[in-house]
Amino acid sequence: MKKVIITTFAALVLFACQNDQSAESANSDASVASRRGCATQEVLEAQLKADPSLAIRMNEIETFTATHAGSNFTGRLVNGKIEIPVVVNVLYRTAAQNISDAQIQSQIDVLNKDFNALNSDYNNVPALFSGVKANIGITFVLDQVIRKSTTKTSWGTNDAMKKTAQGGIAPTSPTTKLNMWSCNIGGGILGYAQFPGGSSATDGVVIDSRYFGLSGSANAPFNLGRTATHEVGHWMNLRHIWGDATCGSDLVADTPTHNTANYGVPAYPHYSTCSGTPVEMTMNYMDYVDDAAMYMFSTGQKSRISAIFTTGGARASFAQ
Repeated sequence: MKKVIITTFAALVLFACQNDQSAESANSDASVASRRGCATQEVLEAQLKADPSLAIRMNEIETFTATHAGSNFTGRLVNGKIEIPVVVNVLYRTAAQNISDAQIQSQIDVLNKDFNALNSDYNNVPALFSGVKANIGITFVLDQVIRKSTTKTSWGTNDAMKKTAQGGIAPTSPTTKLNMWSCNIGGGILGYAQFPGGSSATDGVVIDSRYFGLSGSANAPFNLGRTATHEVGHWMNLRHIWGDATCGSDLVADTPTHNTANYGVPAYPHYSTCSGTPVEMTMNYMDYVDDAAMYMFSTGQKSRISAIFTTGGARASFAQ
């Protein structure tokens, strides 16, 4: 088990999840990603240059989380759960990028299953982790879809897709609605998210259109909508399970210490060589395994999420 600690701002980063560049050329945007990975530092540096106060806000959020983790959700609830309206902003150059309403709804459906322990693979959680597998208890409802044609071939990770002046679509009511952008990000990137504490003008989650929802067998192994589950996890203040360092901490006590990211479909049990050689929770949504190999959040992760939605939390406005 990991000791939960408050990290310095350098570890409190925005995650731009992408396939490993050794496996996918940065220029091979027409091909489908075969391996998940991250360009964390690049995105973090850009955010800090744009907003030097980000580090202070994120440290304040961690201090609040440390004292309020596990709090009950407060404010407006629907059937006992926080219900989050979702605005999907579609930027397309080709017909394939102009994803259908059905594909968009399929992503909302995946989020509702994964965040409510209704996913069909939830019962695949090994007995070792069955005592800590969690129903987060948050639901999502599609609020609106906004579409915009563009001549851009790729958008990158500098939040251009969120800015009208750069040809993108500005977020709609970002303090009360989760904005998602579907576009061709480029560079082999699957998606990225903004943690609580960032500017509301860029708040939300970006997913490449090829990995948005149930996108079809041609886009396997990332065709089951779990890229968004992973990124929304970041948006709700969850870290990568290996803590973005060898044997690092994700600030969650009940997730075993991982050596580093896992890829593909790891055989179970997969042992860490970190202290205590624990079995790694490779099936956690915050690892880097294929969509079909991730299917659980932990109780500790649920506790971190609950802190941001409680009174005084960074996303409390979503529960009012």
